[in-house]
Amino acid sequence: MIRPLHFVYNEETAVNNSFQKKGNQENLSEKAVQEFDELVKELQKQDIEVTVIEDSPVPHTPDAIFPNNWISFHESGIYCLYPMFAPNRRKERKTEVLDTIRKKFHYHKLFDFTDYESENLFLEGTGSMVLDRDKRLVYACISPRTSLLVLEDFCKKMDYRHVVFHATDKTGNNIYHTNVMMCVADKFVVICVDSIMDAQEKKYVTDTILSSGKEIIPINLEQMNQFAGNMLQLENKNKEKILVMSNAAWFSLSPEQKEKLVQYNRIVHASLQSIESNGGGSARCMIAEIHL
Repeated sequence: MIRPLHFVYNEETAVNNSFQKKGNQENLSEKAVQEFDELVKELQKQDIEVTVIEDSPVPHTPDAIFPNNWISFHESGIYCLYPMFAPNRRKERKTEVLDTIRKKFHYHKLFDFTDYESENLFLEGTGSMVLDRDKRLVYACISPRTSLLVLEDFCKKMDYRHVVFHATDKTGNNIYHTNVMMCVADKFVVICVDSIMDAQEKKYVTDTILSSGKEIIPINLEQMNQFAGNMLQLENKNKEKILVMSNAAWFSLSPEQKEKLVQYNRIVHASLQSIESNGGGSARCMIAEIHL
Protein backbone atom coordinates (compact mmCIF):
# COMPACT_ATOMS: atom_id res chain seq x y z
CA MET A 1 0.00 0.00 0.00
CA ILE A 2 1.33 3.45 -0.94
CA ARG A 3 0.79 6.17 1.68
CA PRO A 4 -0.27 9.25 -0.29
CA LEU A 5 1.71 12.48 -0.19
CA HIS A 6 -0.21 14.84 -2.50
CA PHE A 7 -3.54 13.15 -3.20
CA VAL A 8 -5.76 15.35 -5.40
CA TYR A 9 -8.52 14.95 -7.95
CA ASN A 10 -6.79 13.73 -11.13
CA GLU A 11 -8.13 15.49 -14.25
CA GLU A 12 -6.34 13.02 -16.55
CA THR A 13 -8.22 9.99 -15.19
CA ALA A 14 -11.58 11.75 -14.83
CA VAL A 15 -12.18 11.66 -18.60
CA ASN A 16 -13.33 8.03 -18.42
CA ASN A 17 -13.88 7.34 -14.72
CA SER A 18 -17.50 8.14 -13.94
CA PHE A 19 -16.93 7.16 -10.29
CA GLN A 20 -14.77 10.28 -9.80
CA LYS A 21 -16.58 13.32 -8.41
CA LYS A 22 -14.59 16.43 -7.73
CA GLY A 23 -15.33 17.50 -4.18
CA ASN A 24 -13.95 20.16 -1.89
CA GLN A 25 -10.17 20.09 -2.41
CA GLU A 26 -9.43 21.89 0.86
CA ASN A 27 -7.28 19.68 3.12
CA LEU A 28 -8.01 16.78 0.75
CA SER A 29 -4.49 15.41 0.95
CA GLU A 30 -4.62 15.34 4.76
CA LYS A 31 -8.04 13.66 4.72
CA ALA A 32 -6.76 11.00 2.32
CA VAL A 33 -3.80 10.26 4.61
CA GLN A 34 -6.13 9.92 7.61
CA GLU A 35 -8.39 7.51 5.71
CA PHE A 36 -5.40 5.55 4.45
CA ASP A 37 -3.90 5.21 7.94
CA GLU A 38 -7.24 4.12 9.37
CA LEU A 39 -7.61 1.34 6.80
CA VAL A 40 -4.05 0.14 7.45
CA LYS A 41 -4.76 0.09 11.18
CA GLU A 42 -7.94 -1.96 10.65
CA LEU A 43 -6.05 -4.47 8.48
CA GLN A 44 -3.26 -4.82 11.05
CA LYS A 45 -5.84 -5.43 13.80
CA GLN A 46 -6.81 -8.53 11.83
CA ASP A 47 -3.18 -9.79 11.76
CA ILE A 48 -2.80 -8.92 8.09
CA GLU A 49 0.79 -8.02 7.21
CA VAL A 50 0.81 -4.65 5.47
CA THR A 51 3.85 -3.26 3.68
CA VAL A 52 3.37 0.52 3.64
CA ILE A 53 5.59 2.59 1.35
CA GLU A 54 5.63 6.37 1.56
CA ASP A 55 5.04 8.15 -1.75
CA SER A 56 7.85 10.44 -2.86
CA PRO A 57 7.31 14.15 -3.67
CA VAL A 58 8.99 13.89 -7.10
CA PRO A 59 7.55 13.10 -9.54
CA HIS A 60 4.11 14.22 -8.39
CA THR A 61 1.75 11.23 -8.55
CA PRO A 62 -1.79 12.16 -7.42
CA ASP A 63 -3.10 8.56 -7.70
CA ALA A 64 -0.15 6.76 -6.08
CA ILE A 65 -2.61 5.49 -3.47
CA PHE A 66 -3.89 2.98 -6.10
CA PRO A 67 -0.82 0.77 -6.78
CA ASN A 68 -2.75 -2.29 -7.97
CA ASN A 69 -3.16 -0.65 -11.39
CA TRP A 70 0.52 -0.63 -12.30
CA ILE A 71 1.92 -3.75 -10.61
CA SER A 72 0.84 -7.26 -9.62
CA PHE A 73 2.66 -10.04 -7.80
CA HIS A 74 2.27 -13.75 -8.49
CA GLU A 75 3.28 -17.15 -7.25
CA SER A 76 6.67 -18.50 -8.39
CA GLY A 77 8.34 -15.09 -8.13
CA ILE A 78 6.65 -13.33 -11.06
CA TYR A 79 5.69 -9.66 -11.10
CA CYS A 80 4.00 -7.68 -13.88
CA LEU A 81 4.13 -4.01 -14.87
CA TYR A 82 1.17 -2.57 -16.77
CA PRO A 83 0.46 0.12 -19.39
CA MET A 84 -1.50 3.03 -17.90
CA PHE A 85 -4.03 5.27 -19.63
CA ALA A 86 -3.16 8.56 -17.89
CA PRO A 87 0.39 9.84 -18.56
CA ASN A 88 0.74 11.15 -15.01
CA ARG A 89 -0.09 7.70 -13.61
CA ARG A 90 2.83 6.12 -15.50
CA LYS A 91 5.14 8.00 -13.14
CA GLU A 92 3.88 5.80 -10.27
CA ARG A 93 6.22 3.00 -11.39
CA LYS A 94 8.98 4.15 -9.05
CA THR A 95 12.10 2.06 -8.50
CA GLU A 96 12.08 2.75 -4.75
CA VAL A 97 8.73 0.94 -4.47
CA LEU A 98 10.16 -2.14 -6.19
CA ASP A 99 13.34 -1.97 -4.11
CA THR A 100 11.35 -1.92 -0.86
CA ILE A 101 9.28 -4.94 -1.90
CA ARG A 102 12.39 -6.80 -3.07
CA LYS A 103 13.99 -6.45 0.36
CA LYS A 104 11.05 -8.28 1.95
CA PHE A 105 9.98 -10.75 -0.74
CA HIS A 106 11.65 -12.82 -3.42
CA TYR A 107 10.75 -12.11 -7.03
CA HIS A 108 12.93 -12.57 -10.05
CA LYS A 109 10.85 -12.77 -13.23
CA LEU A 110 9.28 -9.69 -14.82
CA PHE A 111 6.56 -9.51 -17.46
CA ASP A 112 6.61 -5.91 -18.63
CA PHE A 113 3.58 -4.80 -20.68
CA THR A 114 4.35 -1.07 -20.53
CA ASP A 115 5.54 -0.84 -24.17
CA TYR A 116 1.88 -0.97 -25.19
CA GLU A 117 1.55 2.64 -24.00
CA SER A 118 3.30 3.72 -27.23
CA GLU A 119 0.41 2.11 -29.14
CA ASN A 120 -2.26 3.67 -26.88
CA LEU A 121 -3.23 0.23 -25.61
CA PHE A 122 -3.77 -0.20 -21.89
CA LEU A 123 -4.33 -2.85 -19.23
CA GLU A 124 -4.43 -1.39 -15.74
CA GLY A 125 -3.45 -4.37 -13.64
CA THR A 126 -5.93 -5.84 -11.21
CA GLY A 127 -8.21 -2.88 -11.85
CA SER A 128 -8.76 -3.94 -15.47
CA MET A 129 -8.58 -7.61 -14.55
CA VAL A 130 -10.22 -9.49 -11.69
CA LEU A 131 -8.21 -12.65 -11.23
CA ASP A 132 -9.38 -16.03 -10.06
CA ARG A 133 -5.88 -17.23 -9.26
CA ASP A 134 -6.98 -20.74 -8.24
CA LYS A 135 -8.90 -21.44 -11.45
CA ARG A 136 -6.50 -19.43 -13.70
CA LEU A 137 -9.37 -17.24 -14.91
CA VAL A 138 -9.27 -13.51 -15.57
CA TYR A 139 -12.53 -11.55 -15.78
CA ALA A 140 -12.31 -8.31 -17.76
CA CYS A 141 -14.84 -5.78 -19.02
CA ILE A 142 -13.50 -4.04 -22.11
CA SER A 143 -13.02 -0.27 -21.77
CA PRO A 144 -10.58 2.44 -22.91
CA ARG A 145 -8.33 1.22 -20.09
CA THR A 146 -8.67 -2.50 -20.83
CA SER A 147 -7.41 -3.61 -24.24
CA LEU A 148 -8.27 -7.11 -25.45
CA LEU A 149 -4.91 -7.33 -27.24
CA VAL A 150 -2.89 -6.64 -24.07
CA LEU A 151 -5.20 -8.92 -22.07
CA GLU A 152 -4.52 -11.78 -24.50
CA ASP A 153 -0.79 -11.19 -24.13
CA PHE A 154 -1.13 -11.34 -20.34
CA CYS A 155 -3.13 -14.57 -20.53
CA LYS A 156 -0.60 -16.18 -22.86
CA LYS A 157 2.39 -15.30 -20.66
CA MET A 158 0.66 -16.08 -17.35
CA ASP A 159 -1.35 -19.15 -18.48
CA TYR A 160 -4.79 -17.69 -17.73
CA ARG A 161 -8.06 -17.97 -19.64
CA HIS A 162 -9.91 -14.71 -20.14
CA VAL A 163 -13.63 -14.13 -19.62
CA VAL A 164 -14.34 -10.95 -21.59
CA PHE A 165 -17.54 -8.90 -21.55
CA HIS A 166 -18.88 -5.34 -21.66
CA ALA A 167 -20.32 -3.52 -18.64
CA THR A 168 -21.94 -0.12 -18.20
CA ASP A 169 -23.08 2.01 -15.29
CA LYS A 170 -26.64 3.26 -14.88
CA THR A 171 -25.96 6.24 -17.18
CA GLY A 172 -24.75 3.93 -19.97
CA ASN A 173 -21.04 4.75 -19.65
CA ASN A 174 -18.48 1.98 -19.97
CA ILE A 175 -17.28 0.83 -16.56
CA TYR A 176 -13.64 1.87 -16.50
CA HIS A 177 -12.30 -0.95 -14.30
CA THR A 178 -13.66 -4.46 -13.82
CA ASN A 179 -12.86 -4.37 -10.11
CA VAL A 180 -15.57 -1.80 -9.37
CA MET A 181 -18.28 -4.21 -10.52
CA MET A 182 -16.99 -7.58 -9.27
CA CYS A 183 -14.84 -9.25 -6.62
CA VAL A 184 -13.66 -12.87 -6.85
CA ALA A 185 -13.00 -14.59 -3.52
CA ASP A 186 -12.16 -18.20 -2.68
CA LYS A 187 -15.73 -19.50 -2.52
CA PHE A 188 -17.91 -16.65 -3.81
CA VAL A 189 -18.10 -13.82 -6.33
CA VAL A 190 -19.70 -10.44 -5.60
CA ILE A 191 -20.85 -9.06 -8.96
CA CYS A 192 -23.16 -6.44 -10.43
CA VAL A 193 -24.72 -8.67 -13.07
CA ASP A 194 -27.11 -5.82 -13.97
CA SER A 195 -24.17 -3.88 -15.45
CA ILE A 196 -23.72 -6.53 -18.19
CA MET A 197 -26.37 -5.57 -20.72
CA ASP A 198 -25.82 -8.25 -23.37
CA ALA A 199 -27.81 -11.38 -22.44
CA GLN A 200 -25.30 -13.79 -23.93
CA GLU A 201 -22.37 -12.14 -22.17
CA LYS A 202 -24.32 -12.14 -18.90
CA LYS A 203 -24.99 -15.88 -19.23
CA TYR A 204 -21.37 -16.55 -20.19
CA VAL A 205 -20.02 -14.74 -17.12
CA THR A 206 -22.48 -16.25 -14.65
CA ASP A 207 -22.07 -19.77 -16.09
CA THR A 208 -18.29 -19.45 -15.82
CA ILE A 209 -18.52 -18.34 -12.18
CA LEU A 210 -20.89 -21.17 -11.26
CA SER A 211 -18.83 -23.80 -13.09
CA SER A 212 -15.78 -22.60 -11.13
CA GLY A 213 -17.60 -23.75 -7.98
CA LYS A 214 -18.26 -20.32 -6.50
CA GLU A 215 -21.51 -18.81 -5.24
CA ILE A 216 -22.74 -15.63 -6.92
CA ILE A 217 -23.67 -12.82 -4.51
CA PRO A 218 -25.33 -10.18 -6.73
CA ILE A 219 -25.26 -6.45 -6.06
CA ASN A 220 -27.33 -3.82 -7.87
CA LEU A 221 -26.18 -0.74 -9.79
CA GLU A 222 -26.73 1.59 -6.85
CA GLN A 223 -24.65 -0.63 -4.58
CA MET A 224 -21.95 -0.76 -7.25
CA ASN A 225 -21.89 3.06 -7.22
CA GLN A 226 -21.19 2.82 -3.49
CA PHE A 227 -18.13 0.63 -4.33
CA ALA A 228 -19.75 -2.61 -3.15
CA GLY A 229 -18.00 -4.39 -6.04
CA ASN A 230 -14.61 -3.02 -4.97
CA MET A 231 -13.86 -5.59 -2.29
CA LEU A 232 -10.77 -7.76 -1.82
CA GLN A 233 -10.36 -10.99 0.10
CA LEU A 234 -7.04 -11.20 1.95
CA GLU A 235 -5.45 -13.84 4.15
CA ASN A 236 -3.93 -13.04 7.54
CA LYS A 237 -0.93 -14.61 9.29
CA ASN A 238 -3.19 -17.40 10.62
CA LYS A 239 -4.44 -18.26 7.10
CA GLU A 240 -7.88 -16.81 7.92
CA LYS A 241 -9.84 -15.08 5.15
CA ILE A 242 -10.67 -11.39 5.62
CA LEU A 243 -12.88 -9.40 3.22
CA VAL A 244 -11.89 -5.73 2.93
CA MET A 245 -14.15 -2.90 1.76
CA SER A 246 -15.16 0.68 2.55
CA ASN A 247 -17.88 1.88 4.91
CA ALA A 248 -19.86 3.05 1.89
CA ALA A 249 -19.76 -0.46 0.41
CA TRP A 250 -20.66 -2.20 3.67
CA PHE A 251 -23.57 0.07 4.58
CA SER A 252 -25.02 -0.18 1.06
CA LEU A 253 -25.51 -3.94 1.46
CA SER A 254 -28.75 -5.55 2.57
CA PRO A 255 -28.89 -7.65 5.76
CA GLU A 256 -29.15 -10.78 3.58
CA GLN A 257 -26.03 -9.86 1.59
CA LYS A 258 -24.09 -9.10 4.78
CA GLU A 259 -25.15 -12.42 6.28
CA LYS A 260 -23.91 -14.28 3.19
CA LEU A 261 -20.52 -12.57 3.29
CA VAL A 262 -20.04 -13.09 7.03
CA GLN A 263 -20.60 -16.82 6.55
CA TYR A 264 -17.52 -16.96 4.34
CA ASN A 265 -15.07 -14.56 6.03
CA ARG A 266 -14.58 -11.81 8.57
CA ILE A 267 -15.23 -8.27 7.34
CA VAL A 268 -13.03 -5.18 7.59
CA HIS A 269 -14.41 -1.81 6.53
CA ALA A 270 -13.29 1.78 7.00
CA SER A 271 -14.34 5.26 5.90
CA LEU A 272 -12.75 6.14 2.54
CA GLN A 273 -15.13 8.93 1.53
CA SER A 274 -12.56 11.48 0.31
CA ILE A 275 -10.51 8.87 -1.54
CA GLU A 276 -13.57 7.31 -3.18
CA SER A 277 -15.17 10.52 -4.41
CA ASN A 278 -12.07 12.31 -5.69
CA GLY A 279 -10.10 9.24 -6.73
CA GLY A 280 -12.92 7.10 -8.11
CA GLY A 281 -11.49 4.01 -6.41
CA SER A 282 -11.94 2.30 -3.07
CA ALA A 283 -10.44 -0.28 -0.72
CA ARG A 284 -9.54 -2.89 -3.31
CA CYS A 285 -7.78 -0.33 -5.52
CA MET A 286 -5.57 0.70 -2.60
CA ILE A 287 -4.08 -2.76 -2.13
CA ALA A 288 -1.57 -4.54 -4.36
CA GLU A 289 -1.78 -7.99 -2.79
CA ILE A 290 1.44 -9.99 -2.60
CA HIS A 291 1.34 -13.65 -3.65
CA LEU A 292 5.10 -14.18 -3.85
